Amino acid sequence: MIIVTGGAGFIGSNLVAGLESRGHNDIIICDTLGHDEKWRNIAKRELAEFVSSEKLMSFLADHASEISMIYHLGGVSSTVETNADLIVQSNFQLPVQLWRWCCRHGTRFVYASSAATYGDGASGFDDDFSSDVLETYRPLNAYGWSKHAFDRWVARVVRTGRVRPPQWVGLKFFNVYGPNEYHKGGQMSVVAQTHKKVANGDGATLFRSHNPNYANGGQLRDFIWVGDCVDIMLWLNDNPKVNGVFNVGTGKARSFLDLANAVFKSMGKEPKINFVDTPEHIRAKYQYFTEAKMERLRAAGYTKPFTSLEDGINTYVQQFLNNPDPYK
Repeated sequence: MIIVTGGAGFIGSNLVAGLESRGHNDIIICDTLGHDEKWRNIAKRELAEFVSSEKLMSFLADHASEISMIYHLGGVSSTVETNADLIVQSNFQLPVQLWRWCCRHGTRFVYASSAATYGDGASGFDDDFSSDVLETYRPLNAYGWSKHAFDRWVARVVRTGRVRPPQWVGLKFFNVYGPNEYHKGGQMSVVAQTHKKVANGDGATLFRSHNPNYANGGQLRDFIWVGDCVDIMLWLNDNPKVNGVFNVGTGKARSFLDLANAVFKSMGKEPKINFVDTPEHIRAKYQYFTEAKMERLRAAGYTKPFTSLEDGINTYVQQFLNNPDPYK
């Protein structure tokens, strides 16, 4: 069995689809569906088992000898969530429990970290996992802090030589876009939000720059197609000797203006872009540049090229967002 926590979420449901396409028929999804249409993310999958989040540990106890790998992608993913107790429980305490369980049962463990751990980028975006580097990062919100706290916990376990799973990997996802993110609302990618506005006859809306070093719309992010994220996770499944914490980006920052223009082009429309002031409550913490350093993943043996922003957006728009059924 392969367990995917957060398997009905954005990245998780894409991973489940990827595993299924490779012939895995023993995928266990653990998630909470709620009252929206998140269930549609897995409506096309053949479920071996669906485990509600609160019953995960009892399920693990009952099936310990059958589970070969856990992809832990679940947790609180909203950067604007303010319930710190909930965040700690989901993003720190639970992965610690799962790590220890995997150690006891010899189960491989891949978990989702985040580029939010880097904070404002003052210390760079290098996935150096040494403790003296990790302690320099200053996440800007509780979500980023919780992911960073678990990264530091793992680093301490590794540094002190304590028991670890037979394979352990953390993935620092950058700005991921692609199908099945629709339940995220305001946390959807700018690609999905821009497509929705343009489809409704409106122009794209981008933040005006409040930094003299960047033009309006010139703020830069490392945008990565969700299919590339899945390819990396499937590669880890094929390479059980790979361990460590790795960035998951393209290594090439692109501007929001590039993104918006690509959406318009893929929809066959002329660009119409409106610039608005960055809201004051986030302006002081707003990031103007993120770019993943990808040398460590390449050095570990991952060789597949990453999808360009234009190709990824065109695929997303043409194969998903423009269709009545936009789900993977």
